[in-house]
Amino acid sequence: MSTSIVTSEVAEPYARALLSLTQDSGTTDAVNGTAGELLELLSGSEELTDFLANPLTSADAKKGVIKQLLGDSANHSFLNFLQLLVDRGRAAVMVPILNQYRALVRDLNQTVLAEVSSAVELSDAQKDSIRQRVVSMTDAKAVELSTEIDKSLLGGVIIKVGSQVVDASLRGQLRRIGIQLGSA
Repeated sequence: MSTSIVTSEVAEPYARALLSLTQDSGTTDAVNGTAGELLELLSGSEELTDFLANPLTSADAKKGVIKQLLGDSANHSFLNFLQLLVDRGRAAVMVPILNQYRALVRDLNQTVLAEVSSAVELSDAQKDSIRQRVVSMTDAKAVELSTEIDKSLLGGVIIKVGSQVVDASLRGQLRRIGIQLGSA
């Protein structure tokens, strides 16, 4: 069995439990925002991710770091949930659990995730335009953008929504022109 399947089988029940917990307390959106911030911290720091995943690091040390990261204003239930992950030896799969939780919240809110790759940083107006285009493509109520800069694009954007890909990049346009010229 592949690692991603095992990770998914572990992440799903924990993510559903967290969603149930936050729905009962009415804190779904607040915890979703905090989870997003924590995921950004973890993706930006390989050392932090390795520290939390290390089985030789004490549970108390991991809990202390998590408490420091979230701060005093953090949702108490969310903090307890993360500490439970540490106690159960699941800190190594915290990222997949939080990603799965965020996906469940998007489904609940009828929001789609659009992954946007661009050659340069997008302005707010460009992001709004992309959101509007994705809403018209998907009939979703809202769109969450995940942006990244890809210097190999030269110009334009590539938008991925689920299995759909809209390639409006200069590289994609040149490739399509080349195909047309080759078939002529």
